[in-house]
Amino acid sequence: MSVGQPQPVEVRRLQDELETLIGIGKALTSHLTLEDVYKVVMEKVGKLLRPKAWSLLIVDEETRELCFEIVVSPVADGLTGSRLQPGEGVAGWVAEYGVPMLVPDVGKEPRFSSWVDKKIGFVTRSIVCVPLISNNCIVGVIQLLNGVGQGEFTEQDQRILSTIADFTAIAIENSRLHQRVRDLTITDDLTGLHNSRHFQTLCDYEMERASRYGNELSMVFLDLDHFKQVNDTYGHLTGSRLLKEVGHFFQKIVRMVDHAARYGGDEFVILLPSTGKQGALTMANNLLEQLRATEFISDCGQSLRVTASIGVATYPTNACCLQELIKLSDEAMYEVKRSSRNGVKSA
Repeated sequence: MSVGQPQPVEVRRLQDELETLIGIGKALTSHLTLEDVYKVVMEKVGKLLRPKAWSLLIVDEETRELCFEIVVSPVADGLTGSRLQPGEGVAGWVAEYGVPMLVPDVGKEPRFSSWVDKKIGFVTRSIVCVPLISNNCIVGVIQLLNGVGQGEFTEQDQRILSTIADFTAIAIENSRLHQRVRDLTITDDLTGLHNSRHFQTLCDYEMERASRYGNELSMVFLDLDHFKQVNDTYGHLTGSRLLKEVGHFFQKIVRMVDHAARYGGDEFVILLPSTGKQGALTMANNLLEQLRATEFISDCGQSLRVTASIGVATYPTNACCLQELIKLSDEAMYEVKRSSRNGVKSA
């Protein structure tokens, strides 16, 4: 072999690097979910650099903490979901300043935080950690612990990992944008609940399932009482904020299997799969009780007490099809609105 030509080991390593980047590049363009992106990247990192343990930490946009999203380690179960405070440890420092860090010996690195090792019974000897940067914003870090054969990491390892991190940051941003676009098509942008179009799709699905398996299906139709007075008294900004807060209120109290939507204006609707009339009435009354007890605040700091007129209908007890279920729950709601308001009525 002539002088200056790459050695076989070097050639193989270059081929592995290229295959890894191609694999991540494919993930970049395939609209994978965030979880899938994380798994693809970490699989490629492990195959190429073969650390003893490695992890992907993502920055919480609200708290700026680092969360261990993916951990590949003999003791991974004890670490996944754990968090580092902003700036804590080597990973926290890298996330804080956006600068890669190579630590051949953690015993000589004052920024190393040993509590993680103590928690999971691991012994960290060396670290290479690089930031994930997208649109000048640090979204996370990739951290490798203990090189091949428990050896030190090299500057070449850091260079490879930094290249992978660049691709990964783009893939994460791409996946997040794809999810945001999808959310916009099914979500009411004011309340965060399902919009009426997507709610109709969910209704079709749940009615088909209820009909096929002989299950009950209930619908709760709700209209806020005297909402026009809120707009007239405090202005539309307060009215919009109230609708938003009511939407968040519904998100907190409905079950995971239920579907809550903004039907239009100040009308809301909740679909209750596998729920009979009595269960739906109990849920509606509890909802109204909690709504009455919740204090909302106007933009000028005044307390607002909110009540609602609620109608309930159930398939097949009251209605024989979806259209009738919607119609009867809506009519029951209007009966409450025309009489006492602040109450619940079944079809």
